[in-house]
Amino acid sequence: MNTQDQLAERFETERGHLRALAYRMLGSLSEAEDAVQEVWLRLSRVDVGDVENLPAWLRTVASRLCLDMLRSRGSRREDLIGQRIPDQAWETGGGHDPEHEALMVDSVGRALLVVLDTLAPAERVAFVLHDMFAVPFDRIAPIVERSPVTTKKIASRARHKVRGAPAAPAADLARQRHVVDAFLAAARGGDLDALLAVLAPDVVRRADPAALPPGAATVARGARTVAAGTAVFGRRSHFAETALVNGVVGVVVAPRGRLLLALTFAIEGEQITAYEVIADPVRLRRLDLSVLDNVRIVRA
Repeated sequence: MNTQDQLAERFETERGHLRALAYRMLGSLSEAEDAVQEVWLRLSRVDVGDVENLPAWLRTVASRLCLDMLRSRGSRREDLIGQRIPDQAWETGGGHDPEHEALMVDSVGRALLVVLDTLAPAERVAFVLHDMFAVPFDRIAPIVERSPVTTKKIASRARHKVRGAPAAPAADLARQRHVVDAFLAAARGGDLDALLAVLAPDVVRRADPAALPPGAATVARGARTVAAGTAVFGRRSHFAETALVNGVVGVVVAPRGRLLLALTFAIEGEQITAYEVIADPVRLRRLDLSVLDNVRIVRA
């Protein structure tokens, strides 16, 4: 085995970790693969004998590439918020490798991917490296071109955005989540009886026109009418996840981790008295979104 083959073999042992890192930073499997491939190209052009810690070197190069990609992306990804996608994309995920992309999305969480997209580039890189990959701040600082103290503040600011500020006590949030989880389970299963159980008899559902088939009414009233109409939401519910929406439990719908819809709920006791489906891009951008669950640390 020649030196180049040995280098390629060492790189392959790190590829999965680099892909996981890049995906969390970029939220796009194709972009993550491009970043990892560029890391390999740069590695093939350096004298590996000068690299003291290869995994750390690869992670640093990948992080800097992702930071540059995030900065150059600008507002392009924000412009995709709420954009309609073809019907088949709801079924396949629309990626170049739908099954692999679905696994990547699930490994991170749709709500977290949506919230990560609201962070500034340096915030996202610092948060992902520290909170998800346990990289010390003194190693992150050179990547984001800040001092370790400033880098820690950047990550703290990002963490606050990711976790949000609940507008209700923990017990109330737990009750809300129980109800919303029941709603989602019923929608995913097409279970009319379960929907009727979680919807108040006089429930009202409002929806932006973009969330509905052409000509459908934007307001529906009564449990049976709303439950029947929820069938339209059924296939989309497979791309839905609970999240904090304006400080209370709601739902984000995000195929490929890209926000397309958000649902807000009014809940009394164990039933939903009203809910709204938000699809207008301007309204989606104004929402305060954060995650409900703890962020998972990825081990090397």
